[in-house]
Amino acid sequence: MSGPVTLIAVIGPVEPALLSAWCAHYRDLGVDHFAIALHCPDTASTTLRDELAATLRAATGVDPALLAGGGWHEHTNSILRDQLRARARKGWHLLADADEFQHHPDGLRASIRTAQDSGQAVLGGLLLDRVAADGGFCLWTPAVGLDRSYPLGGLLTHELLRGDPRKIVLAHSSVAVTSGNHRAPGHRPPADAVVPIHHFKWRAGIVADLQRRVESFTTGVWRETSPAVRCEAQRLLDHISQHGGGLDVTGAAVAFRPVCLTALPTWWPAQASAVVQAWRPPSPEGQIRPAAPMTTTDAAPERSILPRLHTQLNILITASHRLARLLRGTPGP
Repeated sequence: MSGPVTLIAVIGPVEPALLSAWCAHYRDLGVDHFAIALHCPDTASTTLRDELAATLRAATGVDPALLAGGGWHEHTNSILRDQLRARARKGWHLLADADEFQHHPDGLRASIRTAQDSGQAVLGGLLLDRVAADGGFCLWTPAVGLDRSYPLGGLLTHELLRGDPRKIVLAHSSVAVTSGNHRAPGHRPPADAVVPIHHFKWRAGIVADLQRRVESFTTGVWRETSPAVRCEAQRLLDHISQHGGGLDVTGAAVAFRPVCLTALPTWWPAQASAVVQAWRPPSPEGQIRPAAPMTTTDAAPERSILPRLHTQLNILITASHRLARLLRGTPGP
C-alpha cells in the first residue's frame, strides 16, 4: 500500500479560476490531502488573497496552511514549501506549482509504485509547456478550459529558455528537495518513467510578470541566489520582442505539437528520457551549460543569437564614430 498522498504547493497571486481547475485536477488524480501556502507579495491585493483562500476552501475543504507576504525572493518558495512538508503527514508528497498539471498515464498509485520499485523514493517529471495556437498570451475561461485555450505543447523551458525542465513530482516525506523542486540530492528518478507536467504558464499577464521579475532581481528588490531565473525570463522577453510580442510556434526553436491533458504523446517517452539523462545543471555563473547532444530543435536558438550580436556590434560602431566626431569638434548624425 502506498498510503495517503499529500499535495504540497506554494500558490502565488494567480487567477482564482486557475486554482479551482488545479485543485479539481489533482483531486480527480487521487490526492488525499492538500497542504497549501498562499504567498501574495506586496503587488497583490488582499482581496485577491481572500478570493484564493475561499477558492481553496471550496475546492478542497481546507484553509491555507500558511499565509505569507513580502517580496518573492528566490528562496521564498523553498522556505514555505519546506515548512509545509515538515507539518504534513508522513508518506508521499506530490509537488506541483499552480500552473503545473501532471499527467500520470497509469494513475497516481501506479506512479508511486514505480517510485517505490526504483528504490529512489522519488519520481521525476519534465515540463511540457502549453501555449496558444497563435503563440499569443491569451486569456482563458473555465467554459473553454485550459486544454483548448492552449492546445500546443513543446519543451520551451528546455529548448528556448535553457532552464532546468526537470522536476521532482513525487517524493517521500523523508527525501529533501532543492529549490524549484528540480532535484532531490542523493536520489535519481527513473529515466524511463518521466511524468509529463503540462505547464500552463504562458497565459495573459505573464509578460508583465516576467518584466517585474527581471527588474526586481536586477535592482536587488528581490534577492536571488543565482542569475539563472532572471536570465531565463530575459530570454523569453528577448524572444517575443523579435516575434511581434508572441511566441514563434512555427519556427525551429521549439517543436510545438498538439497535445492534451488526458493522453500521453507517442513521442514523449523517448524524448523525455533523453532530455533528463542529457541535461546538466548550469555553471556557477548561471549562464553556460556543458554541451549536450544536439537535436534539430536545439540548434536554432544558437543561430538566433547571431543577428542580435550583429545589431549590437553596429550600435557600438555607430557610437564610436559619433564619439570620434565629438572629440574632433565636427558635426555628424
